This record gives sequence, C-alpha cells and structure tokens, in this order.
Amino acid sequence: MTAYTLGLIGAAATLVGIFEMLRRRRLREKYAVFWVLLALMIAFIAVFPGVLVWAAHVTGVVVPANLLFFVAGLVLISVNVQLSSEITRLEDKSRTLAEELGLQRLQLEELAARYAREDR
Repeated sequence: MTAYTLGLIGAAATLVGIFEMLRRRRLREKYAVFWVLLALMIAFIAVFPGVLVWAAHVTGVVVPANLLFFVAGLVLISVNVQLSSEITRLEDKSRTLAEELGLQRLQLEELAARYAREDR
C-alpha cells in the first residue's frame, strides 16, 4: 500500500467519522466545516502528490514531507488556540450564569424569609 493510498483512506475515514459525529449531534457544524476541508485537502494531496513537491520547491523546503509536517503542526496549533479561546469564552459564560443563579437564589431566600415573617 502506497503512502498516497493511505492518505486517501485516512481522508475517507475522517470524512465518514465527521459525518457520523454530525449525524449523532456530537459535533457542531461550525467545527465540522474545518475538519471536512482538512480531509479534502489531504485527499487532494494524496491524489496529486506533485502539488506537495511543488509547494516544497516554492518555499525552499528540501524534503516535501518536512513541509507537510510543518503545515500539520501549524494546523494543530491553530486548532489548539481556537479551542482554548472557545473554552475561555464558555468558562466566562458559565461563571456569569453561576453568579446570576446565586443572586436569584439569594433573592428567593429573602422573599421566602419575608413571607414567613408576614405569615406569623
């Protein structure tokens, strides 16, 4: 099995996995778009390996695989940064909701105490 065939199998498996996760609602569409594009790019490079050789030549990289690993590293770093920012946003939202819930509980307890005093 050649590396190009392995690339096509990997891209196809990724696409199937992404669509299955979408179907089961385990992945949102905004994230799926990125992964589908990445899988299609992998398939494109597997079908047309000369593109990677050309890109390596244009960028001055001697070994095309090194360019591929470098780009893969950049992709992983960018995904990491994006997910970290999403987690930060969600943590802020969660903290705000917890504070609002605490305030509402306090108000409810104060109202319950006031009504309990008035019923006496």
